[in-house]
Amino acid sequence: MSTFSDPNEDVPAFPPTPARSGMPKWYPDMLASVSETVSTGRVRAITAVNQELVATYWAVGREILTRQSQEGWGTKVIDRLSADLRDKFPNTRGFSPRTLKYMRSLAEAWPGEAIVQQPAAQLPWGHHMVLLDKLSDPETRLWYAAAAVEHGWSRNALVHQIETRLHERSGQAISNFKAVLPAADSDLLQQTMKDPYIFDFVAMTDRHNEAELESQLVDHVEKFLLELGQGFAFVGRQVRFVVGGDEFFADLLFYNFRLRSFVVVELKNSKFDPGYLGQLGMYMSAVDDLMAHPDDNPTIGLLLCKTKNNVVAEYALRWYSAPIGVAEWKTQIMDSLPEEFKSSLPSIELLEAELGEG
Repeated sequence: MSTFSDPNEDVPAFPPTPARSGMPKWYPDMLASVSETVSTGRVRAITAVNQELVATYWAVGREILTRQSQEGWGTKVIDRLSADLRDKFPNTRGFSPRTLKYMRSLAEAWPGEAIVQQPAAQLPWGHHMVLLDKLSDPETRLWYAAAAVEHGWSRNALVHQIETRLHERSGQAISNFKAVLPAADSDLLQQTMKDPYIFDFVAMTDRHNEAELESQLVDHVEKFLLELGQGFAFVGRQVRFVVGGDEFFADLLFYNFRLRSFVVVELKNSKFDPGYLGQLGMYMSAVDDLMAHPDDNPTIGLLLCKTKNNVVAEYALRWYSAPIGVAEWKTQIMDSLPEEFKSSLPSIELLEAELGEG
């Protein structure tokens, strides 16, 4: 008997999909609503699975920690436990001796089952490994865990923020926000600003000027946006304004959807000079008048200088009623890290290898 089907044989046909043009007017709204429901459900499912995984790893780590404390046994038991778990669950990865030790460290780092109620419970396991490897202080670890959840950082972004010591830089820019903005807006904006800003992706020499720095920042705009923080969108470079018949060009222009305002960034490859604020203020006024929507908040100015005298900057800002922040920019921060912190930083390659370990 032939195993091939007769090409003339009738094949059941599925009914054709109705055309979108034939759908009722309310159909697009229904599609958008259902799509949103499915997307939200998927996110919740992933979050729930991740929280259960973290809770399970914490429980395993707690068991190891308790037994080790009570019985006083060494690493050989972990090696044996690793082999037996891999035999028992052959299709499951993540039971290498090193990973089991991470689970033990997780239990040490987050004592008590309150781990499931912390922001850390929402982070993937790879993020936990980064937090455990790089940070020994519980409060600092919790700060980065909460920030990673809030901003949706990838593991590499988390590594970058820890290595550039974001928790020490966040909210440190010199500004006049408290004097010119309502308290709630002032606090949010202040936390958005850093000092210094770290442009470690920029290759700088003493011969580079503001234009070359600006060009490199635009070339690496994705990394620049990560350093600026949540909600920033790039609008343009050397944005042209015509004021009273004269042309002016703002270095960099952004819009922050969280703050609902434009942000003008001026770059200086020199020490802060109070005169720089007048130029920045004029650009901010031009953006308010020529580009901003009536519902937007006032344009924000950010002046980035190579160095600054904080007292001079504070005095200079007192004369301005528009919100302006002044901060330094640097191309590296590792030189200022304590030696013990430097030695604790594992390479990305090591973390990648560990995450793929069975």
